[in-house]
Amino acid sequence: MQKLATQYIISLKQCGKKNKEGEVMAAPVWLFLGSEIGEKNTAIEKIKERAATLGVIDVQTFYAIDTRIHDVVSLLQNGSLFSDVRFIIFRSAELIKKKEEIEILTTWIKSAENTTDSFLILLSDETSIDKKIEAAIPPTQKKIFWELFENKKQEWIKNFFSKEGFTIENEAVATLLELVENNTDALKATCTHLVLFFKKGARISAADIEELLSHNKEESPFTLFDALTKKKLELALDINRKLLLSKDSSPIQIIAGLTYTFRRLYDWHVLQLQSAGNADDSSLKKAGFISKKAIEQYRRAAAVWDKAAVLKIIALLNKTDFEIRSSGTVLQTALMEICLYTILVRGGNTPGQYQPY
Repeated sequence: MQKLATQYIISLKQCGKKNKEGEVMAAPVWLFLGSEIGEKNTAIEKIKERAATLGVIDVQTFYAIDTRIHDVVSLLQNGSLFSDVRFIIFRSAELIKKKEEIEILTTWIKSAENTTDSFLILLSDETSIDKKIEAAIPPTQKKIFWELFENKKQEWIKNFFSKEGFTIENEAVATLLELVENNTDALKATCTHLVLFFKKGARISAADIEELLSHNKEESPFTLFDALTKKKLELALDINRKLLLSKDSSPIQIIAGLTYTFRRLYDWHVLQLQSAGNADDSSLKKAGFISKKAIEQYRRAAAVWDKAAVLKIIALLNKTDFEIRSSGTVLQTALMEICLYTILVRGGNTPGQYQPY
């Protein structure tokens, strides 16, 4: 991970500058793809830290579902009145598909080679976006952050506990992966919390993990998803309220967890489509659906939301995330409840989209 972050710091040093021969170096724009949130966030933070050495930075996050790329480019071109550097993170970049949007963005990228006061990071959980946009970005500033393979996740967990002075059993690792969102951000947060409950040198079992993560009556975005798959709206709303009242949770974290589960549901639909609805255990395991509990849950979820509905729900979650960040805490409960209602009752269709007949 450190090597990866260093690669992007080197790229940042080259952006907006000329080398000894006077050749213009790369524009300050990056494209980060893939579903591995932890490593992706680490790379972003390293670039942000380096950008901060250039002066006061104004960090802004926008979502393609709500913001035109034309407006983002306008901000990048005009700079900021109250800061030295404008730093924009643009999420769901796979939604940039219109010809005029692509042209506006690629034109800015080509013109930004000498820019030192504006930075753009394009993000997508997909593995590719429009080819013209990808072609405009320097190869050293593009990266797909693949979700860790199952054996790599297991290795990551074992190494974490080993460094902290603990031993964790294989069954405990499997249990942990069943109960926690499978990216390094979520795993690190959970493992850091878990080690507080054990003495140095302890051997951690699956029963220990279940006791702390499943049987402690604490709710999570994953218990919320489970309630939704069972079509229990009242239970889902109750879990949501508990999470919002918890000191260890926030609506943004809830949405991140739900987004992960629905992306996994999309993977499930793709897998079933490829296998004509008869995916075997080996295929399911390769795709990360290992435990009987997880397989049962996603089979149930697939019966509630088809592939098209899942895409609408993911877009809805992105939109709700943006609305909550924009409105603050005042409306977060109402926005989350509307989101959950729309997911379960309307299949992801917002009122403007809903067509009952």
